[in-house]
Amino acid sequence: MTQSFLSTMNRLSRRQVLGYLTWCAAMPLGAYPSIARSAPARRIISIGGALTEIAFMLEAESELVGVDTTSIYPAKAKDLPSVGYARQLSAEGVLSLAPTHLLATEEAGPPAVLKQIEAAGIPITVLSAKHQFQGLRERIQGVGRLLERRELAQVFVQKLEVQWQQVQAQVAARADRPTAKLARVLFILAQSPSQVMVAGDLTAAHAMLTYAGVQNAGQGFNGYKPLTPEGLIAAQPDCILLTEQGLQAVGGLHAVLKIPGLGHTPAGRKQAVVAMDALRLLGFGPRMPEAVLELHQAFKNL
Repeated sequence: MTQSFLSTMNRLSRRQVLGYLTWCAAMPLGAYPSIARSAPARRIISIGGALTEIAFMLEAESELVGVDTTSIYPAKAKDLPSVGYARQLSAEGVLSLAPTHLLATEEAGPPAVLKQIEAAGIPITVLSAKHQFQGLRERIQGVGRLLERRELAQVFVQKLEVQWQQVQAQVAARADRPTAKLARVLFILAQSPSQVMVAGDLTAAHAMLTYAGVQNAGQGFNGYKPLTPEGLIAAQPDCILLTEQGLQAVGGLHAVLKIPGLGHTPAGRKQAVVAMDALRLLGFGPRMPEAVLELHQAFKNL
């Protein structure tokens, strides 16, 4: 009971108190006068840069108490406590932030850690990591449901659909030209000079290249595989695509142009290299349509 309620009861006569209690006893179950209580504040940990970006877009940043290392946009997201890389979470790191909910995509892990978090009583919402525009829609709507911002989420979905239709129209307009030839672009994922991979089918990079109206020069295999001089020459890319972070990891543009085998490709001879922020390029978050358009414009003169 609140102090104000007790004070009120103290001012009543004995007969008035007994009358009140008799009235309460006669009330149906669940119909007693209730004392208003505010719902406990949500404490969300967001695992996945795109989900964090969506939460900020829905003006729910005050409910975030932690993020993973891929949550780098907007800049304020980097001020939140980090629980580590999305695929290598630790139960201790997550639970130390006393969350009321964990929001993640199906790429989060490892599974054993997620089970530990659930066993500790923390609900987990897992959304699809689908590398398609439809997947982006589903993620926005899913975050909107969790954060009780369904209407605002739907407003953003509708805006993105209009933007996406405009982007697709621009890409299709060039593809319909009689002289149009699909450029071959090879995406290189680099974490260090000694860890360089190329993207094949069923990757976010492949999806973005296809949406941008070019051909993935790394087709013929799924996922990522190590880059070799022989494979690079065989792919004959017209352009090399990297993340900005990957470009820095290998030592900059000068180092990329020295990759063995690149000089024997059209990309190497033209020094055609394009880089984009990793989350914007591969995250399939709210900036995905504008990222596709930027890629399309970067490749249109190949």
